[in-house]
Amino acid sequence: MEKSILNNIDSPLDLRKLSTEELPVLAKELRKFIIDIVATKEGHLGASLGVVELTIALHYAFNTPDDLLVWDVGHQAYGHKILTGRRDIFHTNRQLHGLSGFPKRSESEYDAFGVGHSSTAISAALGMAIASNLKGEFSKQHIAVVGDASIASGMAFEGLNHAGVSKANLLVILNDNAIGIDPSVGALKQYLTKAKVGHKPQQDNIIEALNFNYFGPVDGHDIKGLLEVFEELKKIQGPKFLHVITTKGKGLQKAEEDQVKYHAPGKFVPDTGELLPSNSEGLPLKYQDVFGLTLVELAEKNEKIIAITPAMPTGSSLKYMMDAFPERAFDVGIAEQHAVTLAAGMATQGFVVYCAIYSTFLQRAYDQVIHDVAIQNLPVIFCLDRAGLVGEDGATHHGVFDISYLRCIPNMIIAAPRDEVQLRNLLYTAQLDLKNPMAIRYPRGRGVRLDWKQEFRKLEIGKGEILREGTDLAVISVGSIAENVKLAIASLETKGKVAHYDAGFVKPLDELMLHEIFSKFKQVITVEEGALPGGFGSAILEFAAKHNYSSQIKCLGIPDQFIEQGNMKELYEIVKLDVSSIANTIKSLLNK
Repeated sequence: MEKSILNNIDSPLDLRKLSTEELPVLAKELRKFIIDIVATKEGHLGASLGVVELTIALHYAFNTPDDLLVWDVGHQAYGHKILTGRRDIFHTNRQLHGLSGFPKRSESEYDAFGVGHSSTAISAALGMAIASNLKGEFSKQHIAVVGDASIASGMAFEGLNHAGVSKANLLVILNDNAIGIDPSVGALKQYLTKAKVGHKPQQDNIIEALNFNYFGPVDGHDIKGLLEVFEELKKIQGPKFLHVITTKGKGLQKAEEDQVKYHAPGKFVPDTGELLPSNSEGLPLKYQDVFGLTLVELAEKNEKIIAITPAMPTGSSLKYMMDAFPERAFDVGIAEQHAVTLAAGMATQGFVVYCAIYSTFLQRAYDQVIHDVAIQNLPVIFCLDRAGLVGEDGATHHGVFDISYLRCIPNMIIAAPRDEVQLRNLLYTAQLDLKNPMAIRYPRGRGVRLDWKQEFRKLEIGKGEILREGTDLAVISVGSIAENVKLAIASLETKGKVAHYDAGFVKPLDELMLHEIFSKFKQVITVEEGALPGGFGSAILEFAAKHNYSSQIKCLGIPDQFIEQGNMKELYEIVKLDVSSIANTIKSLLNK
């Protein structure tokens, strides 16, 4: 049996003891190691397979962790983690109390900057490089590895624009594989597509125009070639840019052939890449698919409907609209700020604009929501996918802040459907002469109903609903967490003591319903899958205080801390939103 090189690499110090002839063998072992673990434990596959040689060359050529290496987004950093002392615990990746799926400063000194959202690496590495100059550390190297989808984002250009007039010792490496999660889009992508290894297009190079020394394109799978260019780059002071061409999913044929599916494929056979069958027969649809299919249904009858997504057509299921009405559905790339203001511009011209965006990514366009949409009271419809906890992607991706950050904005309507039928009806209602901006938040994963495709029904904005009568205690839930509340109440032998109300909306609140609740019940529990500070429970507390109600109010939701990665069952238990915890809270209040 051949001796493993990878098993003897506990840090880049060990890596640098290898001969250059051994590095391609290590690359093969590292690629197999990633495939074998992700095949059973799941995670982001294609991006990390594509940068195996680049990762090895970086840690071999540069003196990490003294030289600072920043990975943009972090989907591609699995090899980096394995080579920097985390090989033996890599099987815990994305699991509760295990490794984060993204670089994280508290996890390793080799993780120079915490990431998860895109296009931050250039700014972060530039900040480090300027700091090094201020400290007199002029020979220190600072490297940002950025994908071709991420570099087209506004923040990346802001970083490049600043770096070009600095004397910072910064190396930006463009990992160009022509795809992010979905294929890259835009004019810059068209320029990059013309670039081939050894051939730089003749037209003006935007990177050189920003005062960068531009190198490449080079083959990102040629370790020897990469090491040669790194040695050359180390001798050059100031901002430098290396264009590296790679293949996403490299080394696993199926991952190379279907790069979208194999971005995060779930479980598969490691030798062949064949996906393991997952039986979804008899299961409800995912909320994202209910959204996507419903939007097509509405667009067939309303030609004013337009849809926009910033780089998530597959994840948000806007792909259905893009297939059915390509001229009315837009993937604008990783450009959340642009997506929101583009929607605002379209809304001024009488179009009904649905902006499909993950809750966590709308954080990146907060000013545009206020300045370009809400102040002008434009009826843009924000479809906030992945609202609430999202599981294994962890703190950078949980969509738990949207209620709090949207609730304080004048003119904003915030709706949270309890199930797929309510989601459909909200999407339908929103295109019926909406007068204000509106956010509709819904969770990641499957719904709860097989009969989701019902006749559309217009909903009254700001109207709640009683789901279960009761005599002693009222639970007011908002959003899909209603299902856990329903099951919690059903599990208790309370003989009709507990009432359950679905608020339906966070803003405006159903004040008539709330007056009725506080007039009748001395004990009230609010339940939301969002941050407690400034959230739905806070809104109910404000209402009660304003109207001098003295009922005891207990708020359940996400506590004032960042929730790390884990599966949904584990995370619900941690934040006490699982069925059992909700039942225990109800029981303890009833027994007082």
